[in-house]
Amino acid sequence: MPENSKNKFSYLPLSTSGPIECAVTGTVLLNTPYFNRGSAHTPEERREFDLTGLLPPAVQTLEQQKERAYQQYITRQDDLAKNVFLTSLKEQNLVLYFKLIQDHIKEMFSIIYTPTEGDAIQNYSRLFRRPGGCFLNINDINRVHYDLAQWGKPEDIDYIVVTDGEEILGIGDQGVGGILISVAKLVLTTLCGGIHPNRALPVVLDCGTDNKNLLNDDLYLGLRQNRVRGEKYDKFVEEFVQSARKLFPRAYIHFEDFGLANARRILDHYKHEIPCFNDDVQGTGCVTLAAIMAGLHVSKQKLRDVRMVIFGAGSAGVGIADQVRDIIATEKGISKEEAAKQIWLIDKPGLLTTKTETSYSQKGYAKDESEWEGKEHSLLSVIKEVHPNVLVGTSTVPKAFTEQVVKEMAKGVERPVILPLSNPTRLHEAVPEDILRWTNGKALVATGSPFPPVKGPWGKNGEEIEIEVAECNNSVVFPGIGLGAVLSRASKITNNMLNAAVHGVAELSPALKDDTAPLLPGVDNVRAVSVRVARGVILAALDAGVAREVGIPTDEGELEEWIREQMWNPVYRPLKRVDPEGASRAAKAELKVVGSLGKIKIEVAPQ
Repeated sequence: MPENSKNKFSYLPLSTSGPIECAVTGTVLLNTPYFNRGSAHTPEERREFDLTGLLPPAVQTLEQQKERAYQQYITRQDDLAKNVFLTSLKEQNLVLYFKLIQDHIKEMFSIIYTPTEGDAIQNYSRLFRRPGGCFLNINDINRVHYDLAQWGKPEDIDYIVVTDGEEILGIGDQGVGGILISVAKLVLTTLCGGIHPNRALPVVLDCGTDNKNLLNDDLYLGLRQNRVRGEKYDKFVEEFVQSARKLFPRAYIHFEDFGLANARRILDHYKHEIPCFNDDVQGTGCVTLAAIMAGLHVSKQKLRDVRMVIFGAGSAGVGIADQVRDIIATEKGISKEEAAKQIWLIDKPGLLTTKTETSYSQKGYAKDESEWEGKEHSLLSVIKEVHPNVLVGTSTVPKAFTEQVVKEMAKGVERPVILPLSNPTRLHEAVPEDILRWTNGKALVATGSPFPPVKGPWGKNGEEIEIEVAECNNSVVFPGIGLGAVLSRASKITNNMLNAAVHGVAELSPALKDDTAPLLPGVDNVRAVSVRVARGVILAALDAGVAREVGIPTDEGELEEWIREQMWNPVYRPLKRVDPEGASRAAKAELKVVGSLGKIKIEVAPQ
């Protein structure tokens, strides 16, 4: 059954079957990205909505439009220009924008997300042409509720991504430019998880910046002051969270790229009160754990026996540690404190011990200094001492996984799991080609950015084989978690909901059938992965009693059908003209749909 065809769940409010109500006509319609189809408007729609004199006469299909848009895309001279082109297309026609990317997702993923999005964020103020998203100001806390209220009524928003811009994509403090990471994440939730693009809200909490380059840039668009911390910062976050909950009580809040000092602290403060999620902590932890589980399956090891070294103890590294610790504790029936003994965190000072100054989130992993007295605390020394079977890199220290480090890993275990995850590509701890060469093809590798397959003489009889490298990208897990939370209207996100997401991804690992295949499913299969993840999340929410939606099917097959019916797809649904009086705000084009990533606008030939 096609995803968009009518079925028994077409009565649901988020159903993607049937026509879309539209109360606007003429140029207002064509200037609304959610309604505009350009040359694909049918003759009937052109007459019904007063478009006959506003469009060339030929009526084209979405496929024809997509082909034209792709030909325009490939003429752009570099990756940033391609990113900008897509932004312009998004401002005009949401369906065409998502259809183009969906059909070329492997090619375009790095353009709409890391690493190209990082370049765009760094240059946000210099490339700015048009705002996109909600900008909240720490010096104007009393306006937070009012400013958020402009974005809709309680029933209008399902998904909010919010950042304070302090720790963006491995490039650090980007201040107000962080709005672009909120927008980019929402693009991925729609593309990969089917979240309705007109029901999502990107937010930046502008608290100032400690980035001297931005503070000294006359064109910088954010608050020209150092970051505010402490009590005023906490009050600002609290005002945002409480206002969002009052205004959009059904919305799921996704925290993104907060700094180490705040990410875990804020999550721990709110996770028992509201449905919220931190992608750097929980998303990174979930997808990495899924890769580890797949790697251990291939190497015939058990999760309960993990001995893991994490190089880079920031929010991502600690998030991975937390996720692995929690599942070890569950599987072995031991305390989290006991499970943490199987994990070693290494940061700039070396191994974190009780003598090291540690943050709130790192403290539980600090090793007793008396046990390490007289021993070196370097990465290589720790590996020699503890013989780990898993090595994770989240340090942004290029080439930190040296030949000596990798070979030492291989001494302790036949098939080590080695995951250099730092982004962008230039900051990777090691490249897959080197890791595989140094271990004679034995290492099980996943990376934070895409890498090509690696060939080498590693077959059973020394023949050359090709090993595909998985990209350990959060996009295979966070959209499905968000989708499950939105559809179940979960009151909070439990550990079992996250564990269900991990198992959903791990069960679809191509490496389970072929050990030369990637440890994780690729982005080209991510919507199917999101359905599986959402299914597990929803069932876990029902088990925990935190699902507030009524009538959720419990049969797995029926539940997947229920999920798919509510996933937004880039297809042209018929427009149904309705009278403005009594029409919804969406029908009247009054929702503030974000159609811009805030970069240079380039005119695109009419689609």
